[in-house]
Amino acid sequence: RRSSGEGPCSIDDFLQDGVEQVAAGYVVYGSSTMLVYTTGKGVNGFTLDPSIGEFCLSHPEITIPKSGKIYSVNHSAYSNFEEGIRNYIDECIEQKMSFRYIGSMVADVHRTLIKGGIFMYPGTKNAPNGKLRLLYECNPLSFLVEQAGGRSSNGSQRILELEATELHQRTPIFIGSSEMVERVENLIQSKNSVNI
Repeated sequence: RRSSGEGPCSIDDFLQDGVEQVAAGYVVYGSSTMLVYTTGKGVNGFTLDPSIGEFCLSHPEITIPKSGKIYSVNHSAYSNFEEGIRNYIDECIEQKMSFRYIGSMVADVHRTLIKGGIFMYPGTKNAPNGKLRLLYECNPLSFLVEQAGGRSSNGSQRILELEATELHQRTPIFIGSSEMVERVENLIQSKNSVNI
């Protein structure tokens, strides 16, 4: 909600932490067109029926599985990830999980929301804060995933609790099934505590 009251908007209207969100959603195009959204009371998905030009409720009360068999990350940056993240990816490969990476956060997170799994966009040596924007990429999708029972983190802190300090602020993100996100957080934190 707007924080500045009446008159022109101020930057503070935008620089609010993710926990202050009241709604989030996306539209994804593919074999069908889907609208997925939350107003803080669960997540619902609507599929466009072109014969009547309306979105019909097709996925009521979406709940993300606690774990999954799909992981999604840009493998080409593997050597630039910190050790805990590389270890997690190695675990996924050893467990013969399916690797899927579209390269579009919304499409990858949509699949993760429906089927379970994890989407990761970690920081790298060249971009320690990652590439994705906190305010208009990570926060909205984190709100959706949490409303569906999932988890979202930058590796050490809940995405929705990160302090917003600038419009185009970036953050690493690990989002999806709660058990999978928690596992990668544990690996990152255990490697960081060893390195201190």
